[in-house]
Formats: sequence, C-alpha cells, structure tokens
Amino acid sequence: MTDQRPHPSPLRSLTRTLRVAILLSLLTGGCAMIEQHDSATDEPGPVATAPRSESPPDPFAVIEEATRDLGLPESTRPKSEIQPSDLWSRVVERFAFAECPEGSRAGQWARWYGDRHDYMDRVFNRARPWLHDIVDELEHRGLPGELALLPIVESAYDPFAYSHGRAAGAWQFLSSTARDRGLEINGFYDGRRDVWASTRAALDYLTYLHDKFDDWNLALAAYNGGQGRVMRAIRRSGKDHPRWHELRLPRETLGYIPKLNGLACLFSDPERYHFRVPVWDDRPQIALVALSGPIDIVALSVAAELDIAQLVVLNPGLNGHITPPGGPHHLIVPASHAERIEAAIAELASDSPGEQLIAWRSVEVRPGDTLSHIAARHGTSVRQLREANGLQGDLLRVGQKLRIAADDTQPVDPAHADRYAELTRLHQRLLPTRRFQHRVRPGENLWVIARRYQVTVADLRRWNGLGNSTLIHPGKRLIVHMSQPGAGGHAGPTRYVVRRGDSLWTIARRHDVTVRDLVRWNAIDPDTVLKPGQELTIHADTSA
Repeated sequence: MTDQRPHPSPLRSLTRTLRVAILLSLLTGGCAMIEQHDSATDEPGPVATAPRSESPPDPFAVIEEATRDLGLPESTRPKSEIQPSDLWSRVVERFAFAECPEGSRAGQWARWYGDRHDYMDRVFNRARPWLHDIVDELEHRGLPGELALLPIVESAYDPFAYSHGRAAGAWQFLSSTARDRGLEINGFYDGRRDVWASTRAALDYLTYLHDKFDDWNLALAAYNGGQGRVMRAIRRSGKDHPRWHELRLPRETLGYIPKLNGLACLFSDPERYHFRVPVWDDRPQIALVALSGPIDIVALSVAAELDIAQLVVLNPGLNGHITPPGGPHHLIVPASHAERIEAAIAELASDSPGEQLIAWRSVEVRPGDTLSHIAARHGTSVRQLREANGLQGDLLRVGQKLRIAADDTQPVDPAHADRYAELTRLHQRLLPTRRFQHRVRPGENLWVIARRYQVTVADLRRWNGLGNSTLIHPGKRLIVHMSQPGAGGHAGPTRYVVRRGDSLWTIARRHDVTVRDLVRWNAIDPDTVLKPGQELTIHADTSA
C-alpha cells in the first residue's frame, strides 16, 4: 500500500513531472508495438526504434507550450556517485539475475538503449510517478530489481499503450490474463491501465511463474509467450533444468529476455555505455486515496484546485469522468496533495443528496426496450448499465427505473464545461477506441491513410510500431483507431460484413465479444451458418 500521507515534495516539481509525463504519453506512445510477433527481432534494430514525436495538433499545443522547456532534473551523475538515498540505486541494489556476457545480445541491447538518450528521457518521465511504489512492492515481496525495468520493455512505461495483440497498460496485460489476476475491466474502468493495480497483478503473476519454473528468465519467457508454450518447450528439450536460450521459443520471446537483461546491465554500469542515470529523491510521488463510492473526477479537480490532466495521468484506468460504481474505489493523487484532496472529497459528499459523490439520471424502461437499446439511446454501454443497477441478466420490466451516470455530454456542473471538454479530448486521444485493420493499397502512404481516417501520421506510427523511416508496402495491414464521441467506453454499434470462413466464434473472438452477444444483438440462432456478405451488428466496447 502506498503511503497515503502527504509528503513535502514541491508542488511545482511534481506538476512539471506530471505534465511532461502526459505530454510524452500523448506524443510518443509506447513500445508495446515492438513486442508483437509480426515485428519481433532477435537483434537490436530498426523495429525497436522509438517513434519520434511530431508537432501535435490541438488541443495538445497548450500542453506542449507549457512543457517546452521542461525535462528531467539536471542532477544526473554517473552510478559511482549515486547515493544510497537515490531511488534508482535501490533498484540496482536488488538486481539478481541479469547477465551481459561480452558480445551477447543483452550487451547489444544495453548499448542500444544507452545510445538513445532522448528516448530514455521520455521513459524516465513516464516512470517517475510510479517507480517509488514499484520498488517498495519489490522490496516487500523480496523480488529482484530487474522487474522494475520490465515496463520499459513492455510499454516504455506508457500506461495508455495498446498493442496489436490487444494487450494494454504499462505491464501489457491481455484482458483474459488481467481478469484471471483479479483486475477489473468494465465500461468505466480498465485495470490494465491502472498502474497501481496492474503493478500488483503483474508482480503476483511473475511470482507465480517463478515459483513454477524456478528461474527468472523462464518466468519472463512465460510472461511474454505464455506458460503453456514454455512448459512444452521444456518437455521437448529433454532436460530437467534447461536455460532459456536452449529452448525452442518464438523469436519474439527469444528477443524479449535479452532486452530486459540489457537494460539491467545498462543501469548496473552506465559509465561503460556513456549513459547517465537520473538521480531521484527516494520519496513517494503518489498516494492512494480511498473513496466511499464513485466520484466525478472533474468535480473533484475543481474542488481540489487540481489540473484535470494530473488526475488523468495518475488514473489512466478511467474511461470517463466517473470512477467505476462497482469499484475499485480509489484514486491515485499527488502525494503532496493527498490531505487537500481528501478534504475536497469530504466536502463534495457533504454537499450532495445522501452524500452521493456523483449525479445520476433516472430512466424508465419502455415497451420493447432492451439493455442494448437503452445503452445506445443514452450514450452508455450495456456493461455500465448492469454495473450501475446491479443487474445480473438482461431481463427488464416495463416501467422499471434504471439509473445512468451523468455522461460527458451532460456534465454535472455546466459551469465547468471546459474541464469536461478537456477531459473528453484527452481521452479521445489517449484511450483505445473502435479498432480495425486497413490494408495498404498501391500508391498509398501514411499521410494519405491518416488523412482518410482523420488521424495523424504520428498516431499511425504509434499504433503500428513504425519508425520515421519505415516504409509501408501494398498489402500490409495497419491498425487504425477511430475516435468516438465521449469517452465512456461505449463505441456504438458497427456493421460487420461476414467473410468466407467466418463463424460466430471467430467473429466474436476477433472483436473481443461473446457468441451470446452476437446472437442477442442480431436476433439469430447460435447454430446459424453464416454466409459471406451477410451483415452483423456489433456493439464494440473499448474496455475489452
């Protein structure tokens, strides 16, 4: 548990750090795309190049202007001069398994990361709010310090990273694995993006994998490629205790482990690689504030005199302006603001009827209504309706009253519409939305494709892990995210045209919904044989 008491870190320093973190998340995205099977490599090379940021369009020009001359603290010095009170020294002191033999791939990755100072500066800015909590967790659990570097490999410490394979967050969880590890994913909230919660889930999972394989590199291989695949590779090897590099594993996994080992070697001996490790005070930057129920973060930002961007960057798991009615009931806040924010929460509760922290609208079920119809009519999702009303199934009664949280198009307090608008713009740019593949046609380039879908070239590069010099060829498939109005996790209905070989199961899997959902949305039988060209309605939900 993070220290919930305020700490005397200067407000200006923390605010600058947070602004840099959110700016860099917006402009550069993460490294999640590097790790996908279609772009993996065994050696350092262009595929892992961090995309360079381009000039952002509005509304982010204001953030860019405010952070133009900000960066990491100037107090960086070689490792030999780092004092025990420095946060990164605590990480290095816990290193336990990394190896970088001369000429190894790990050594090559150490040099690769060490040569990219601008890229690592962006990583440091994103990691700054979270590192103290992560190191505390490692020490509490007796885990090696190398694991604090894993989010660099997975996502460049970007909590908004979303990969080709639908992994999300700083620790890059798939939705199935996340739910297995106890993370909530619903229309209001995605625990994979909640750095505080996903850190604990990731360390739980890594501990489980280490207990199973009794080797940290094999645990990492299983984290990346799946424990079943590693177990099969061990059986095929015929050895009782094989080393990771002796196993027949996917290229991605064989390239994944040297990256983490290389990072550890870089931090262990930065002078060797002409690298400078930032010196950070060993004190918490964040605090966890418990909530009695859901709260409107825009109203809280006003009451506590906080920039809404600070709450967004520290609570990236939220899909909208309301925390999940079904929990988890917490917010991550700047440590130096914790007491003030707790006082603001208490004030909001005392000023609200029944001490409710958010406003609700009541809607009445009409004849012929279904949850899908009501969700579409009121700009919410079926999941949100179920959670807000404690519904287990789909049956409704005519005249039944349902409550719906006030959405982003109907702010609780119109006097602060500008803050709701700012939050919506941030979420539209940061959160995954309706997602599909575009097949590159002859004569197309990134600029043409970006213009067609009204996105930026920087977005296309970030979503697909493309460097500035990467060429695209006809036939290549690119991931495109289409912005949606609002940011409540509801992407609205889409039409899907059945292709040859499709089944309800394959379509459900592709869109991360269930066969039962498809059957209900389209009023068809579960045993229906689909025909090419047939159209199906899909209510996409970005929380999955």
